[in-house]
Amino acid sequence: MPKVALFNQDGTEAGNIELNETVFGIEPNNHVIHQAVVMQRAAKRQGNHAVKNRSLVSGGGAKPWRQKGTGRARQGSIRSPQWVGGGVVFGPTNERNYKQKLPKKVRRLALRSALSSKVQTEDVIVLNELQFEAPKTKAFVQVLDGLKVEEKALIVTAEKNENAIRSANNLPNVKVITIGEINVLDVVAFDKLVLTKEAAEKAGEVLA
Repeated sequence: MPKVALFNQDGTEAGNIELNETVFGIEPNNHVIHQAVVMQRAAKRQGNHAVKNRSLVSGGGAKPWRQKGTGRARQGSIRSPQWVGGGVVFGPTNERNYKQKLPKKVRRLALRSALSSKVQTEDVIVLNELQFEAPKTKAFVQVLDGLKVEEKALIVTAEKNENAIRSANNLPNVKVITIGEINVLDVVAFDKLVLTKEAAEKAGEVLA
């Protein structure tokens, strides 16, 4: 079983904690991690880009000149695609759906692989608890300083911690989520993964 250091909120060490091996101690599968990241990023695409085809461009009701006798090629409308200001042929439409699907087992494997990768690179920190009497950014910064976390940090709690979320709102490189919201994209995107002890234990039960 993988062991990581256990810290108090003030940054002092409180021993070690054993993490669930099936969640935090497997051989990371980089291929499925990549698949999960691509799936999540694709789902974020709004797909609201669009262009006007010749039926949507205004004007062009009359022929620009008569059919025969001018010596020029016949034209039916100034809104034909070959005209400047005409409709666009085969342009993007907002009907396209970019969402992708992965089997549930593959998604869970990707998340376990991402968590195990963080443990292997020693980028996982476990806290005894994370409690704030009131929302205060300064108090949150003190916690990060005590843990010597200077990089982008993903904070994971067992239950929704409103004071922690509001305390971290003004910190651009910090995100606070619950264990139920944890996902591959966030785990990969942030340099450090900070879990409360309760969240780490819950992850071992839910994701195993």
